[in-house]
Amino acid sequence: MNIKSLLLGSAAALIAVSGARAADAVVVAEPEPAEYVKICDVYGAGYFYIPGTETCLRIGGYIRYDAGVGDVGSFDGVNNVPDHQDGDSQDTFYKNARFTLRTWTGQETELGTLKTFTETRFNFGNSSGDYLNQAASNANDWQGRNKSLSLRYAWIQLGGLRVGKDDTAFDTFIGYAGSVIQDTLVPYGGQESNVVQYYFDAGNGFSAVVSLEEGAGAVGTIDSYVPHVVGGVKYKGDWGAVTGVVAYDSNYEEVAGKVRLDVNVSKEFSLFVMGGYGTDDNLTDNAGNAIDASGRGFYKQWGGNWAIWGGGTYKFNEKTAFNAQVSYDDWKNLGVAANVAYTVVPGFTVTAEVDYLNAGKFGDADFNNWTKANKKSSLGGILRFQRSF
Repeated sequence: MNIKSLLLGSAAALIAVSGARAADAVVVAEPEPAEYVKICDVYGAGYFYIPGTETCLRIGGYIRYDAGVGDVGSFDGVNNVPDHQDGDSQDTFYKNARFTLRTWTGQETELGTLKTFTETRFNFGNSSGDYLNQAASNANDWQGRNKSLSLRYAWIQLGGLRVGKDDTAFDTFIGYAGSVIQDTLVPYGGQESNVVQYYFDAGNGFSAVVSLEEGAGAVGTIDSYVPHVVGGVKYKGDWGAVTGVVAYDSNYEEVAGKVRLDVNVSKEFSLFVMGGYGTDDNLTDNAGNAIDASGRGFYKQWGGNWAIWGGGTYKFNEKTAFNAQVSYDDWKNLGVAANVAYTVVPGFTVTAEVDYLNAGKFGDADFNNWTKANKKSSLGGILRFQRSF
């Protein structure tokens, strides 16, 4: 082998090695498979798995716009508004725009289903104002403004145990009143509270609840380590349901209860009737300090000892429903509400409602100026646009 052959052979070997290394350098690793969001159909429509977990999440809510007129309840014509040119008092609309964000989660565990629910509300609009009385706390409420942010619900539930912020079981377990917007012309319960609850499902349509509650507001929030207590039982069938709840108000050591009958007359027509009774021996003990001059408390929100609510829904077709409710209490407060709800397209509903209130004792914020002989009649209405998602 001569020098020339040796040099040619070495060069060929180097080229082969270099070519192999160059080929190795351009090899690209296989990409990791993408982890797409997966649908979770265990808890109903709208849930999906949070990537990398066994938790199912649903995000929803609604956008709502209300326009109200008149002087009924919370949908007041905003009275005593100053005219911008001459300052004279005049009436105008009640307006409110709301964005509500809701979240639901669900996950199966060895101790049962772990669930959460939250609802946060953002509002812009006005309320009933008393411009002529500048000393009043609501003197400027007629002005359009961003209202306070509201955490409406925030609870955790494992199996039958629920803790967090919810409406009182005095309302949620037995059900709110009718499907009208203004269902509290005669009020029926305390609503918002921190709660510790346990739900029992006995099967065959029977269920029960026990709830320890904090209450809310100056009158309703507990003033010691003793909680308010609510208990309820229910039987539900294809025909409807029978429910009863009892509440102990630890602040005043008073008891209130409600019973309700729901009947599905047909696929299109449903009716309900609900009666309430509550004691009030101690509810006016602090009236001189204006703590509870109304004589009501957290649970027995209606006037006097007893009250009754009744109403129903008739569905004309898939898009249109008529809802009505009548309520009356021991203080001769009479409330009538009726509306027509029309679903323009799925998820978008327009509701037009008329409300009437004939108020007896304490029919005004100034309780001391009212007696059982006084009456105050008022009429109002509201138009609501709501997009739910």
